[in-house]
Amino acid sequence: MAEEIELKLALPEDAQRNFLRHPLLQQAARKQSYRLTNLYYDTPARELRQRGIALRLREHGGFWLQSVKCAGQRAGGISARPEWETPYAGHFDFAAIDDPAVRDWLSRPKLLARIAPVFETNFQRTAWTFELPRGTRVELALDRGWIVANGQRQAISEIEIELLAGEAMQLFVMAQTLAQRIPLAPAPQSKADRGYRLWQQLPAAPVKAAPIPLAASAAPADAFRAIALACLDHLQQNHLGALACDSADPEYIHQMRISTRRLRAALRLFGPQLPDGLAAALLPPLSELMAVLGPARDLDVLLAEIAAPVLTALPDEPRLAALVGIITERRFVARQEAMRFMRSPRYGGIVLQALAILHAQPETVKVGAGGTAISRTAANLGTATSRHAANLGTALPDAALMGATQTLIEFAQNRLRRLRKKVLALAGETRVDNPSSLHALRIDIKRLRYALEFFTPLASPKALRRMLLHLTRLQDALGQINDLASAGELLMSCADDDPRLREAVTLIGGWHGPRHHKLLKAVPAGLKQLGRLRLPKLTAA
Repeated sequence: MAEEIELKLALPEDAQRNFLRHPLLQQAARKQSYRLTNLYYDTPARELRQRGIALRLREHGGFWLQSVKCAGQRAGGISARPEWETPYAGHFDFAAIDDPAVRDWLSRPKLLARIAPVFETNFQRTAWTFELPRGTRVELALDRGWIVANGQRQAISEIEIELLAGEAMQLFVMAQTLAQRIPLAPAPQSKADRGYRLWQQLPAAPVKAAPIPLAASAAPADAFRAIALACLDHLQQNHLGALACDSADPEYIHQMRISTRRLRAALRLFGPQLPDGLAAALLPPLSELMAVLGPARDLDVLLAEIAAPVLTALPDEPRLAALVGIITERRFVARQEAMRFMRSPRYGGIVLQALAILHAQPETVKVGAGGTAISRTAANLGTATSRHAANLGTALPDAALMGATQTLIEFAQNRLRRLRKKVLALAGETRVDNPSSLHALRIDIKRLRYALEFFTPLASPKALRRMLLHLTRLQDALGQINDLASAGELLMSCADDDPRLREAVTLIGGWHGPRHHKLLKAVPAGLKQLGRLRLPKLTAA
């Protein structure tokens, strides 16, 4: 069995020429180009897919190879998974698989009778092999072609950086070197993932945060790493959707903003358990990303939830129509600016930088000039060295290295108690006639909710659901109050000095007045119920 460790990057089709001109490619020891045809097999019920198994036949140079891959570690575009590859002699043969459970399950006659091709990938691969210091060998491949299923096809334009031997951190070194000039971003979906979606004819849709599996036996730093990588994966799933759908669905940018907020919340939550310099390295680029996503999302909300409902209710009011037109124009400009940023090399550089930091040893992380996180491993490709092992599971230091003694259960309980205590203290000081106090409470409720969601695998389900439900409702209500309170400044900015447009702002405020009053009136009862809720019990079971 071989372990495949690779970093997959999405490359815009119009950037292929610039990639091929990158000076890094001149440093390769070898270059080769060939055509690859791949047939992926499964049953009509997707039994292999459901077990995390990929069965593929690959034609290369007139010969066919059989490959079996199993689910492994994957997040943010980097994956490490077991793979078995053998010559194909006209029938499937799983004897070479040294995992008895996988071998025996695939060898069942009834299963083999149901297996058939489900989709095909056909692409031209140009591969460069690099011989790097300390015995590290890396293959950099450009794949250009198609995925075909059910009479439909999708373009393939991606880069795979695979570790052949040595240190896995060199994958990030190479990716960051390329991303300085080319708009590359980690691709969370493999060709197989995309092929299955095409075969099943699943429409593209925004992706929400998924539950994160955590083991109670894990060190807090390891739990943080799992959470942070999941946040980056959440970000990337929606980045690809935002670019594909452009400005059609604002929920993609909304989810990208949520994923970034969740990562910042995780940094704050786990701060006492993290290496020195890690938060300082990650926060500035995350803030840069939020500065781009924020205006686009704010104008989405202003249009869809504040201005448009009033125009729908008063369709014959020309002042409203004129103001909505200006908001729509500003929203378009903000979204185009966000799209330009997401298509730029800087966006991919931010995500790759975050991934590299999360996979690096703490002593390689430091903050360079201007707050930019740099690493000794990324100084330059020709002389880069790293103490990082190939096993990505040991990227962040364990509790012993950090001097920590808390178990994950103890750490989570302590942090949740502190967060709840702060929320209750703010709730006691909150006044419904003070928007800033409501806003501060909403932020801390959100932090408590994110922390509970992070620790979901450790919590008593019933109590967790009850508390999360109430926190979500209260956060949503406070969020609507905040949107209404902050809408005035944005609306006045759009109206400028035009008296007719300022009258439209007054109309919008008056129309939303009853809803605002109702939301404020419900706050005291929500805060009272919040005080009665207890944190869910955390358990190692």
